[in-house]
Amino acid sequence: MTYTLSTTTALPWAEALESTRKALSDQGFGILTEINVRSTFEAKLGAEAADAVGDYVILGACNPALASRALAAEPEIGALLPCNVVVRRNKDADVTTVEAIGPQTMVQLSAAPSIKEVADDAGTRLRKALADLGKASK
Repeated sequence: MTYTLSTTTALPWAEALESTRKALSDQGFGILTEINVRSTFEAKLGAEAADAVGDYVILGACNPALASRALAAEPEIGALLPCNVVVRRNKDADVTTVEAIGPQTMVQLSAAPSIKEVADDAGTRLRKALADLGKASK
């Protein structure tokens, strides 16, 4: 089962991260959280662990209108919010990979019909953001 939507970009790391934030924003997503996995690994596990994971940031993206609809339909769905978007690049890579959790994952876990509508809308927006990001490096 594929549970992520994914693209790659040849943009330099910092530019790829910033372009990801912008592409998400253009689709109505704000960034609620940001976890720098590399920095955390370096602080907690040492430089070797940080180098092994490479540049790796998890963005907690949220579209408030979609989140509101989902929570109104099924309050427990909040355990799956916000949508995680991973921006990662290992030290030997020529490209940065950007992956988002596929919103259809929520549909598989919920029987609420309106969750499917929210997931469809979120999926369309995330695919558009990733497509725009993929075009940005060409």
